Amino acid sequence: MTRIGIIVGTTRPGRRGHAVAEWVAAAAARRHPGVDFEIVDLAGFGLPLLDEELPAMAGRYAHPHTRRWAEAIARLDGFVFVTPEYNHSVSGALKNALDFLYAEWNDKAAGVVSYGVQGGTRAAEHLRLVLAELRVATVRSQVALSLRDDFTAPDPAAPAVAAGVAADPHAHGPLGALLDDVLAWSRALEPLREGVPA
Repeated sequence: MTRIGIIVGTTRPGRRGHAVAEWVAAAAARRHPGVDFEIVDLAGFGLPLLDEELPAMAGRYAHPHTRRWAEAIARLDGFVFVTPEYNHSVSGALKNALDFLYAEWNDKAAGVVSYGVQGGTRAAEHLRLVLAELRVATVRSQVALSLRDDFTAPDPAAPAVAAGVAADPHAHGPLGALLDDVLAWSRALEPLREGVPA
């Protein structure tokens, strides 16, 4: 079974990233029921600032947190990155998590779902540059969600209920295309991944 990780690219308290990842996961399950889509939340890994002495290309990880992160990424065939835009780029947490590994990212496909005041498009473009260096093939299809228009407001009567992605259908078409492309490219790149530890 093809395994696609939906990576929540921020650890910030009060973030909207997890709600976006859940929206992506629900759409993915409806569109591709035979594929294993799983949410990979950076906040659950507790990665410190990069503390490996050797470069990630060496593939020799000294710390348990790095090995656990490497195992989680190595078992996946492709990714959907959910990224906010912070100061025209991705979050420091996402860049740090990417820098911890190398071979585990190689020869896999990825799509980008970004969000921000301007849809997070500048973060998405920065992310594509980083992923190219990690030998991740990013698909052309992209989803850009506006903080003004594409999210529901928190319910004051139920403060425990976080704001989520609005039910506006305009993003569903691009999301479907993104999911189709990531799945097709992940399968097409499978021969290149043969021999890569999983």
